[in-house]
Amino acid sequence: MGIAYIKRIIFFIFLTILTINVSNGQQKKYVQYKLKQGETLKVLAKRLGIKAKDLRNLNPKLGKKPKVNSIVIIPNRNTKPLVDTTKVEEVVKPKEVIQQVLINEDEIIELKKDIDSILNVGDVKYIVHAVQKGDTFYSLTRFYNVTQEGLILLNPVLTDGLKVGQSIKVKEFEKKVILSDTIYKDQIKEGVALKMALLLPFKAKKYDTLSATNIFSKNKLAAIVTDFYLGAEIAIDSLRKQGVKLEVNVFDTENKASKINTILTTKNLDEQDVIIGPVYSDNAILTANKLNTPVVFPFYSKSQFKFTSKNLVKIAPEKSNYRKKLTNYIKNSFNKGNLILVGDGKTESNIATNQIKTSLLSNDSINKVHVLKPKDGYIAKERFLEILKPNERNWVVLTSNNMVLVADAVNSLISLPEDTSVTVFTYDKGKAFDKIANLKLAKINLTYVSDYFNNDVSLKTDLFNSQFYKKNNGLPSLYAVKGFDVTYDIIMRLASGKPLEETFKEGVSFRVENKFDYFKSNSGMIDNKGLYLLKYSKNLNIIRLE
Repeated sequence: MGIAYIKRIIFFIFLTILTINVSNGQQKKYVQYKLKQGETLKVLAKRLGIKAKDLRNLNPKLGKKPKVNSIVIIPNRNTKPLVDTTKVEEVVKPKEVIQQVLINEDEIIELKKDIDSILNVGDVKYIVHAVQKGDTFYSLTRFYNVTQEGLILLNPVLTDGLKVGQSIKVKEFEKKVILSDTIYKDQIKEGVALKMALLLPFKAKKYDTLSATNIFSKNKLAAIVTDFYLGAEIAIDSLRKQGVKLEVNVFDTENKASKINTILTTKNLDEQDVIIGPVYSDNAILTANKLNTPVVFPFYSKSQFKFTSKNLVKIAPEKSNYRKKLTNYIKNSFNKGNLILVGDGKTESNIATNQIKTSLLSNDSINKVHVLKPKDGYIAKERFLEILKPNERNWVVLTSNNMVLVADAVNSLISLPEDTSVTVFTYDKGKAFDKIANLKLAKINLTYVSDYFNNDVSLKTDLFNSQFYKKNNGLPSLYAVKGFDVTYDIIMRLASGKPLEETFKEGVSFRVENKFDYFKSNSGMIDNKGLYLLKYSKNLNIIRLE
């Protein structure tokens, strides 16, 4: 964690004793500067008293040698400006911020051409990146959603490392984006004014005497909550720039029921249009039962099936939806070949195997489903070869996340004869797959269900990463992205002027990485079944099937 994070914690300690009102009149951190004849970023950075690397990170698309009169974003030092300091938001908003939230996924593809170099190699198009000083494999893989192995496969010269000035192929440019859902259309009612509350366990008093290292290295919750809030801040800023009059109240719940009871007793939270948090299921139930305001539960909990309050909105899809997503895809896509379900023989896996088999056989195009379970602790490769056939479609579904079973199955399936290909599916891509090299996963065409997707052809991802870096001097974590997506989606829906539940009927929304497909369950609660079906491509990229 960088210095930006500890500054945030100090901010919380100072302000979260009561309610934090996040004001609209924040001082601008950045201004514009127009490069003069003979000036370089290195020279400018020296004058500003910052590192050249940091200045380049603020301006990732300027290139190594920007031209005269290029606009450079620089920190606002509260000193006499070098030139006319038009607010940076005035530069970003017309072309970037508005597009971040209003363009449809199919429009993003064409806009992507404006921000990336495209290289034609025969019939294949590649996105090309010019390596700049400060680039690392980590930064490239994060921004482009690729793997280091994939970069090296496309650019063997990278086995010697990245070198400034290199032009490298990043990934294939795929124009295809599958949209099978009705897309929710963002709309903001003129003059709309909203109030929202964030109930998060910052534990500011507890951390008052601790160092940043102790806070974040020893407490995962502190990092998660801080990142989530930082992402929510970006969403709040973006919504206000689009005309939403948004009052934000932040409460430190300290992860104590007594503290939440105090907040509920002393603060009239029913005046809020929506509440995001608390992050623990028991506390969420407590809050929802005492209020009529919609309460958004932002993270997954094994106990969320206990929820009964109709004003609770569950963001994380139930695990049963993962299996349904995969089963429905296979039923709609498979018509000929071999289907094998592979389980570990234990109760949970057996139940899942039987349910999937029954569901698949209910489809007219599927006549037979094979089931394999370990014998003497493993599944021999020969048992796969008895079922898998050359030059035919062979689909294998893993119904267990057992590390031994997964590793055993993958190792058997990557060494099949050349004329026998296989696609492996899983609805539970857990830790077992983290231990397996991406090259192996690509070889078996691993296809899996996920609740997030870093869309590699999305302008939204590029913009969010850039905005987050400018504000926090670091790249966003998954929790920061979730903080943005959850906050942005809920407030944008409310900004339409319609009741929140009514907007849930108007379609699916895709934000930076998360998908929101809300529905009312049998219990009357609002659930989210927004899931992606993703696949490892041959060049190790992750592509979206659904």
